[in-house]
Amino acid sequence: MDTCDDLTQRLGLDMSIKVLTHLASPYDLVRFSSVSRRCHQFVIAHGLCKHLCLKMFPEMASLGHAIKERNLIQPLEGRLEDATEPKWLERSHRIYSFLAQGLAPDIKTDCIAEAICASSTDNFPEESVENTLEPDDKSEQRASYWSSKGEADPNTPETLIYRLKANLCIVTEIHVQPLQAFFQLGAPIYSARSVRFRLGHRKCPLDQDDQEMSEGLALSADEFTWTYVSPEFPMIQVSRTFSSHPLE
Repeated sequence: MDTCDDLTQRLGLDMSIKVLTHLASPYDLVRFSSVSRRCHQFVIAHGLCKHLCLKMFPEMASLGHAIKERNLIQPLEGRLEDATEPKWLERSHRIYSFLAQGLAPDIKTDCIAEAICASSTDNFPEESVENTLEPDDKSEQRASYWSSKGEADPNTPETLIYRLKANLCIVTEIHVQPLQAFFQLGAPIYSARSVRFRLGHRKCPLDQDDQEMSEGLALSADEFTWTYVSPEFPMIQVSRTFSSHPLE
């Protein structure tokens, strides 16, 4: 007897669906759907992969109108009332099974793997961009911060570039904390007027020689394909952590 038929006969349709939508990871559901053709069709027909993905990652609801085809994300076309048609169910399954395999098995709260470089650094490496990954303003009994070289024109932008931990990440919040120089007279606050976030990938991978961050490593924005650019968020000139929701 087919595994899927055996499951539904033993537990019943409703209980089978309930069990499958309470698996620990969407990736487990993808593996179940690969057991047999009937299991595959069962998962598709009941939208189980989508249900489990959205249960674990509600932020992915906005991705429901995109699908990976030929290494591209293309919009789903058609009317909302057609969503129960086989072609829509199949496409929906492909979307969420792709996302499930990309997000599982490791689910992390911090998406940043490492700091790549900054557009400028005043004193390298003491004030390098790597210091921005420290959650506190002190590390090993000394101040931990990044400082640019500074420009005569205060409107000159500065850029910090980071590598994420995976090719597929769900970014819901970005935390930014201005520096309060407690080691200077009056403890002044050095804060940007505003911040903007961009997500994307480099057009050409970093060379092996570039893997180690150095003072001379600088990457131009033209070297990247930006798939998302946030609005500009003003910064209040106070020393506390700001939480931005760039994708809202």
